[in-house]
Amino acid sequence: MKTLVIGANGQIGRQFCELAKATGVPVRAMIRDSNQQRWFQERSIETVIADLEGSLRHAFYGCDQVVFAAGSGPHTGPDKTLMIDLNGAVRTADLASELGLSRVIQVSAIRAEEPLKAPDNMRPYMAAKNAADAHLRAAQIPHVILKPGRLTDEQATQLVATSLEEAGDNHVSRANVAHVLLHLVQNRQLFNREFTLLDGDRAIADAIV
Repeated sequence: MKTLVIGANGQIGRQFCELAKATGVPVRAMIRDSNQQRWFQERSIETVIADLEGSLRHAFYGCDQVVFAAGSGPHTGPDKTLMIDLNGAVRTADLASELGLSRVIQVSAIRAEEPLKAPDNMRPYMAAKNAADAHLRAAQIPHVILKPGRLTDEQATQLVATSLEEAGDNHVSRANVAHVLLHLVQNRQLFNREFTLLDGDRAIADAIV
């Protein structure tokens, strides 16, 4: 069955969609408008035009799980953070539950549960992620919450860690996050789980179990 990818046009989303296409995992990339469509069409990746701040329900039809990889980041205002990182995630969980999807895989952030410890410009983002995670835990749908550390543009090593103690620092490449998302999508026995994700020394299949 098909996986809906929300946040498909982001850096992690694009890498995940490419990996999924290369490995034969059916995905549908959700994009905001037709201007974002060409990149996906060139790679023969299915798209659907929908908006976390607008019409959304139709994007779920024909999909049986969803990856929520959308994120506003620290450079947008608090209003956009609330609409995407919180309200968008809440709407995703609620629609997935209502429509009977099998699972939601949500990309959050390391230590999202401690927003007051984040830098000032990251606090709205972390607070929104924390609230979105809490809503997903309470929703009536199986889920996985992935909590990456500080994102980098390093190449994929496909070697990860699941704690700060194990990793030694708080970095993880976007490419490694994309590979872990592929692993999660392919391993449906993983549900109602949460994983911190950092660059490390363990193979993904050994660390994310």
